[in-house]
Amino acid sequence: MMKNFMMQKEIFLPLIIDIEDLGLDAGAHLLIKHGLASVPVGGEIVVSGRVPGWEAQLSAWCRAQGHALAFAADGAHITRSDIHAGRWRGATQTGHADPQQHGAVHEHSLPCYGLAARGATVEAGAPEYAFRLDKKHEVWTDNAADLYAQAVAAQWDPEQAIDWHAPFDLPAEVEDAVAQVMTYMIENENAALVVPARFLGQLHPHFREVQAVLAIQVADEARHIEVFTRRLRMRGREPALSTAGGQASLKTLLDEADFSVAGFLLSVLGEGTFVSLLNFLHEHAPDPVTRQIARLASRDEARHVAFGMAHLLRRLEREPEFRTRLANAVEARNDALSGTSGLNEEVFDALILLAAGEFTPAAIAIGYARVQALMIDMAEGRLGRLLRLGFEEKTARRLAALHTRNFM
Repeated sequence: MMKNFMMQKEIFLPLIIDIEDLGLDAGAHLLIKHGLASVPVGGEIVVSGRVPGWEAQLSAWCRAQGHALAFAADGAHITRSDIHAGRWRGATQTGHADPQQHGAVHEHSLPCYGLAARGATVEAGAPEYAFRLDKKHEVWTDNAADLYAQAVAAQWDPEQAIDWHAPFDLPAEVEDAVAQVMTYMIENENAALVVPARFLGQLHPHFREVQAVLAIQVADEARHIEVFTRRLRMRGREPALSTAGGQASLKTLLDEADFSVAGFLLSVLGEGTFVSLLNFLHEHAPDPVTRQIARLASRDEARHVAFGMAHLLRRLEREPEFRTRLANAVEARNDALSGTSGLNEEVFDALILLAAGEFTPAAIAIGYARVQALMIDMAEGRLGRLLRLGFEEKTARRLAALHTRNFM
């Protein structure tokens, strides 16, 4: 029960709270907390009660909360303290942005903030967490929340979105070609899953929008691996060839420790090229199931590229000199792979056959021309993205040409 008495000339007496027969071990502290919340720091309330031992309970509670307490004839006088100065750490005191600003994101999230929700008040003594990616400029993009919302809205169920019972009958050689391409796709998608998953565990939860985008990218890639594998086995085939060169190319992605550089190599260059490949398969696949898979996967991969581009555009706007590091990463990767054979010859031949549809000279000529057009489309796409990132045209063309021959 609460009473508020007012004297003449608008001088207010302390708020009086009677907890009656309710002990602090039975919820009376909620009434006291509510009363304290109604007065400013330094303000006073008076508490009275009748349950045996309530004074000792109140003393212990006030010590734990950091509030001053004095007993008098009319009850227990509690003076409200600033909780941010004692037991609790306010968001601004831990180095975060103004908690009054909706969605505020600080430039540097401190270890003491741990796993707390952004803007929460953290109790002193909470354990510190060593998240390597704790600086905003290293990971942030302003449209991360929008990209996540788009990804959530665009999620698809393989069982419902793909007509696995669509009738088709392919020559054995063409079905073998599909199996080889699917094997290659799975290998690359394994890398595209592992890279964001690795950074996800290093990212401070303060940057929750980026965390959500990476998590849904991992889910996208897991779904792609599922459908590629399912298509591969539809006609009783087993996974085909995986080359040392292809594995070496993908390993360079996993070995890259910098978030922005890895995103540049994987999303902007690799997955951007992968979108062209998926569009090619959607147009020239010999069966409806493969076409459906390619269309859906391409839509997902385009979002991954959009996130990578948005992040790098933001970082390069603030750090133009970072372009040099990106260019060096492309050159270093090219040097590291100079002794490898690049794209699996069987994959290249399989793409020609898929685009041809049959083993005749005329059809193979058409298939070969279509794959050459694909290579040009991939190179032009890389060039366009590099130009958007602010590279000079001469540099952009050189870097686009240096991109791994394994596409990803």
